[in-house]
Amino acid sequence: MAENKITEEAIKQLDSLYEAFSIVADDTHVFICDMRYDYSRWDKILVETFDLPSEYMYAAGKLWEEHIHPDDRQGYIDGIDAIFKGEQKGHDIQYRAQLPNGEYVICTCRGLVITDTDGNPVYFGGAIRNHSQHSHIDTLTGLRNQYGFFADLASYIRNKTPIRIGMAGVGKLTEINEVYGYHVGNKILQYVGRYLLDNVANRGGTYRLDGSRFAIISTVQTEKELQDSYEVFRDHFRKGLQIDDTFIIVELNAGMLSLNDFNVDDQTIYSCLNFAYEESKLIKHGDLVTFHDELTGENRKSLEMLHAIRASITQDFKGFYLVYQPVVDAKSENLIGVEALLRWKNEEYGVVPPDRFIPFLEKDTLFPALGEWILETALDAAHKLIEYVPDAVVNVNLSYAQIEKAGFTDVVWNILRRSGFSPKHLCLEITERCRLLDMELLRNVIVSLRAGGIRVALDDFGTGFSSVGLVKNLPFDTIKIDRSFVQQIEEDEREKRLLNNFTDIAGTFGADVCVEGIETSGMRNIIRDYGIHSFQGYFYSKPILIDELLEMLKSGSGCFKKQDF
Repeated sequence: MAENKITEEAIKQLDSLYEAFSIVADDTHVFICDMRYDYSRWDKILVETFDLPSEYMYAAGKLWEEHIHPDDRQGYIDGIDAIFKGEQKGHDIQYRAQLPNGEYVICTCRGLVITDTDGNPVYFGGAIRNHSQHSHIDTLTGLRNQYGFFADLASYIRNKTPIRIGMAGVGKLTEINEVYGYHVGNKILQYVGRYLLDNVANRGGTYRLDGSRFAIISTVQTEKELQDSYEVFRDHFRKGLQIDDTFIIVELNAGMLSLNDFNVDDQTIYSCLNFAYEESKLIKHGDLVTFHDELTGENRKSLEMLHAIRASITQDFKGFYLVYQPVVDAKSENLIGVEALLRWKNEEYGVVPPDRFIPFLEKDTLFPALGEWILETALDAAHKLIEYVPDAVVNVNLSYAQIEKAGFTDVVWNILRRSGFSPKHLCLEITERCRLLDMELLRNVIVSLRAGGIRVALDDFGTGFSSVGLVKNLPFDTIKIDRSFVQQIEEDEREKRLLNNFTDIAGTFGADVCVEGIETSGMRNIIRDYGIHSFQGYFYSKPILIDELLEMLKSGSGCFKKQDF
């Protein structure tokens, strides 16, 4: 093998050949070796995956040899030697290669010798396929797929490259498929993919994600340029598409995020990007929503905070804890239960309430594990409370993302079984946001829970346009009136009329009413005249740790009445 130093001109020729090979590489990793110098250029992702010294290497075959499993190594050595001796024109070999963590993965290597006009070997080029990686090409659109998106995103983070990321999707694709057939929906996705490739590819990477969503990653476009590009993109499809005999107007939704700091991972970025996309879809009627990375009033980044919170889930829920706000009987003011509320804290960010991170993590694959931890922790605390208040009920909030997960009710029953906790002491609260779920699914979940003795409450009643519809169509035990409807009830006659209407609605469907946000004795005195079942608010107690609550009960402190234990 040659040992002389390669020239600059030879490196340029090597790069040119490498770029040509890369165009048709698909989901494999290209390598090109100038056999005259035994000098190679290898795919950057392959270099990073296997912790090789550089994209450019002398004697790369020898370096790669050290990564190959000892049982497979001799076959590889014999093949490379035969190529450099001119005995073979290429190879097609499979072996196990070792990752930096010690794990072996299956790789297939196919290579070919390229000769000059006299038949002398000059280059050995080919590609290595890492079979532990999914294919990075979407077969419907030809774009890089979700696996490619995450691979590229992780690479930008590792290299600390500032980027803009956009996510766009076709609105109501499910309905289009149901009305016109999947072949029409697929053609729309192909048209969207082709548009992105034609109009964005020269300024960034384009990707087909799951379902109806696409993404772009750009290192050159500003936020303003992306916003302008999206409006042109949106207007183009609003003009409609002629597909066979069908004319369809296509609506789009989109979210965007700028990445300039890199103490985050790809999954955290994806959760935040997905949040912006969902806001566009559900609230902004398709307008582009930008995820803003600044924390209000602080010189820190919300992306970094969310990354730290997400990491805590994988670190045995370090930093998470629950506080409990008392729920009292409206007439006797005796304690009848508590609502478990999630918090997270660390030294850098202090105490962070759930509305600062739950909306971003709801679609995250780690979120169900957090939901299970909340329920298990709340039941453990409720065991202690029931020793003092035998009929107490613990209220635990649910996310719509938990409910839509297959097997959700089985998870609840398994936790109850392991804890030895009676279902009659548990109330699960859902929010008006659950309108996003399939109504039949939601009904089946609620009916199943209530059949087993668990109570179900609708939280924040009145804050959404579909609250009344939910109460009409679903069987709730309790309706919780949001604090925003009673804050001025001592002065505002309209709030009194609203509360009266709300209690009438709840009574019509056989549900108790709990009013949140009780802060003064005046509010209490007015509201209790409306046939309210229970109260919750700072007048009785702020959310506190379970041990603090038990101490209040024993000492008789606090605004709710002392009970005999």
